[in-house]
Amino acid sequence: MIITIANQKGGVGKTTTSINLAAAFALMGYKTLLIDMDPQANSTVTFLDRSEQKHSVFDLLENPDMPFESVVLPTSIINLSLLPASIALAKLESKLIGEIDGHFRLKDRLDTFKYKFDYIIIDTPPTLGLITINSFVAASHLVIPIQSSYFALEGTDDLLDTFEKVRARSNPELNLLGVLITMYDKRIVIAKDSETHIRKMFADRVFKTIISKNVRLEESPAYKESIFTFAPNSRGAIEYQELAKEIVKNA
Repeated sequence: MIITIANQKGGVGKTTTSINLAAAFALMGYKTLLIDMDPQANSTVTFLDRSEQKHSVFDLLENPDMPFESVVLPTSIINLSLLPASIALAKLESKLIGEIDGHFRLKDRLDTFKYKFDYIIIDTPPTLGLITINSFVAASHLVIPIQSSYFALEGTDDLLDTFEKVRARSNPELNLLGVLITMYDKRIVIAKDSETHIRKMFADRVFKTIISKNVRLEESPAYKESIFTFAPNSRGAIEYQELAKEIVKNA
C-alpha cells in the first residue's frame, strides 16, 4: 500500500502524521518506507543528521540511472527506511514542466522497488504543484489530515478536485483512504463544531481515530525521534498506533 499524506494547507499535521504513521507500521513489523517529497525536509531531519546525507529523492527522480540503494537510508526504527528530501527538490517542478513523463516520474521510479515494502508513506509539500501531483499519481491511497479549526475545510474543494482529476486521467487506482482529524482539543467548542462539519462532509470516509493536540507530538521532531521513542505512553503515541491499526484492519 502506497499512502500519500496531502493537504495544500500548512500546519495541519501532515508531516507529523507521515512520520508517526510510518513509524507505527514499522513497529507493527511491516517493512515501511517514508518518502519525503517536501523541500523543507522536515520528515528527513526527524530521522537523519544532514551531514550523513549524500543524495536525496531529487537525485533519484532527476537521474534515471541513480540506484535506489544509493539514496535510501535506514532509520533508528527497525523496519523503517527513509528516502530523504533536500532543498534541491524546490527545483524539481521547473525541471518537470513540459516533460512528457512529468506527472509519472515518482511512480516510474517507485515501480522498480516498491515490492520491497509493505507500506510506503509519502509526505508532501503544502501545495498542489507537480511534486504533489507526482505523489498522487504514485500512490494507491490518499490520507487528508484536516485540523479541527474554524477554517478546517478551507481549500478542501481544490484538493478534492485535484484528487478527482488524477483519478480520471493519471491514476484511476487512487482511492481516498480517509480524512484524519488532527490537533483536536475537546475543551474547545469550535473543535467539536469542526469535527461535526468534517464528518458531515466526508461521512464514513473520516477515520474513527482522532489525533489530539499534544505537546509531545510537537516536541518529538526537535529531538529527532518519532512519538513512539520520545513519549511512548503519550496520547499521541496511542492515537497514531490506533490509526495504523485502523488502516491495517480496513485495507
